[in-house]
Amino acid sequence: TRVDDLDVKALGPEGLLQNGGKGLVSSEAIACREAVAEGDDAQRPGVRRAAEREKERERREKDLAKTPKAPISGEAASARRPEIFGRHCGLSERLFMSDPAISLANVNLALGSGVARAQILHDICLDVAKGETLALLGPSGSGKSTLLMVMAGLEAPDSGSVYVGGRRIDRMDEDALARFRGARIGVVFQAFHLIQTLTALENVAIPLELAGEAGAFERARKALAQVGLDHRLRHYPAQMSGGEQQRVALARALVANPSILVADEPTGNLDQGVGAEIMELIFALNRAHGSTLVLVTHDEALASRCRRIVRLRNGRIESDSAALQDVEHAGA
Repeated sequence: TRVDDLDVKALGPEGLLQNGGKGLVSSEAIACREAVAEGDDAQRPGVRRAAEREKERERREKDLAKTPKAPISGEAASARRPEIFGRHCGLSERLFMSDPAISLANVNLALGSGVARAQILHDICLDVAKGETLALLGPSGSGKSTLLMVMAGLEAPDSGSVYVGGRRIDRMDEDALARFRGARIGVVFQAFHLIQTLTALENVAIPLELAGEAGAFERARKALAQVGLDHRLRHYPAQMSGGEQQRVALARALVANPSILVADEPTGNLDQGVGAEIMELIFALNRAHGSTLVLVTHDEALASRCRRIVRLRNGRIESDSAALQDVEHAGA
């Protein structure tokens, strides 16, 4: 059974949890199919053919193999992985870390088919340090939401490599990736993506239940208390405000204590005051959990609260504040 085949209303909470996690691997699996990168003109295909993706990967790898290899030595060489030696990663090349939380090398991704096919990401190379707060900033259509989906394992690149916590996730099968993501990555979306037929408590508990974790509902209660919703445990999404629904989504993202939290325009559907409250909560909980935070936004003020800002334009990294700091330190 796949997510697409599940009738959520017919199954109810018990059916969802008894499904064994095979179809409804996590709430993020539903969100993956519903979430479209904001501003991207190309439509996401419902199913991407694995054979076509592999063929494109092989073609790009052959092209890259023909690229002249620059000599690498010293500390920079020891910090880089063997498969990216000689690749040209542009501005962020000097930022490769020995043990990053997230690492992308030469990531390319096109969406759509036929004449509507559009290149969304172009040769993205990016390392994110453990515990870092990173903002992906850019205008609509810049590819920032798509890049976040790739980093979270919700979208597979056509070529290049994606490592999370030292594991290469772009080559994992769907089930292995879902289990890995459920344990390591919390995701907050602009549109909340709560299951309407489940209460707040059930929405937060379901990732733990599907993972077979003990004490799922007690942990869900504590997570909801952390976001100030211990009085809303039995309420359904339709009975809550937008701000309350986003708090539930945040509790769900953090209930498994992931090492990485990614948030795609988490205040986009909220008014300014409620949005500010949600962001205060996200930063506070991120500090409390000690996790890595990657935030997609078009808001300069919000981005400035992150330690590092990566700007995207037309699917490419336009600037990286960490790279600029590195250059300044080198010249000091």
